[in-house]
Amino acid sequence: MDKFSDQKRAVHYLYPPVDTFDQRMLEVGQGHKVYVEQSGNPRGIPVVVCHGGPGGGSSPAMRRYFDPMVYRIILFDQRGCGRSQPHASCEDNTTWHLVSDMEEIRRQLQIETWLVFGGSWGATLSLIYAQTHPERVMQIILRGVFLMTAAELDWFYGGGAGRFWPEPWAKFVAPIPEAERGDLIAAYNKRLFSGNRSEEVRLGRSWSAWENALASIHSNGTSIEGPGDYARAFARLENHYFTHRGFLDFDGQILANMGRISHIPGTIVQGRYDMICPPVSAWKLNELWPNAELIMVRNAGHALSEPGISAELVLAMDRIAEELLP
Repeated sequence: MDKFSDQKRAVHYLYPPVDTFDQRMLEVGQGHKVYVEQSGNPRGIPVVVCHGGPGGGSSPAMRRYFDPMVYRIILFDQRGCGRSQPHASCEDNTTWHLVSDMEEIRRQLQIETWLVFGGSWGATLSLIYAQTHPERVMQIILRGVFLMTAAELDWFYGGGAGRFWPEPWAKFVAPIPEAERGDLIAAYNKRLFSGNRSEEVRLGRSWSAWENALASIHSNGTSIEGPGDYARAFARLENHYFTHRGFLDFDGQILANMGRISHIPGTIVQGRYDMICPPVSAWKLNELWPNAELIMVRNAGHALSEPGISAELVLAMDRIAEELLP
């Protein structure tokens, strides 16, 4: 057995891992309650997972990247998402509210510093949280980097990705009159918040289907239609954030503030053929982050479930555990 295996056995003996050992609804203000759960080793290395979207939610599958013998795994549903309440609420729901919520979770769980793990929008939130509270972050692990820039939104909602996927793109733009197709985020916003429930569900499904169709490298351009209420909630929350450009102060803010976290070790796992979050964002981020390693995964798209991406994330978390265990 190597040293790492011996260390893991010792930790396991002292603190046997369990599945979910703590679940709570945390009041974070403005009428919002955020769902938080912990699993793995109660005295292990704390890692907080930021899910994607905005508008997605956490799931038990997100635990599989962390060895439960050595990690204290913290999942939470962001405001309006998943099991958080009120469901699908866009009121008092901004990036800065989410950063504040993460700090409240950290304080409530009595964690001094933790690892921050996130993909897609979760990578955006991870970076902004770290830039706001660098003293609380041990390491950052990202997948499918999204920097909330105008160029990225234009790529996905302005026709760039549509040039590679014309069939699902045609379905995405079909509900919008031609005169409004110059700003599809705004056009969808008007309909997703129209007050007409059936229209909101229909447009929510259209919005969600476009993203889902491009998530995997193995996609054929179609996506399974999910429950209407979920599609509506996801689309409204995501559109709310994109309409306000992530509530950032200026375009390119994350890259401009990389000096605040350049000293923090980082790992970036990026699918080479990610059509939702093109690899150029991960590359630009890495250029400004001397303590980060960029891993470009061949034959992989955007989804967390892509086999190559999953494998690299597991390897990264095992390596980090080996570095941090005493």
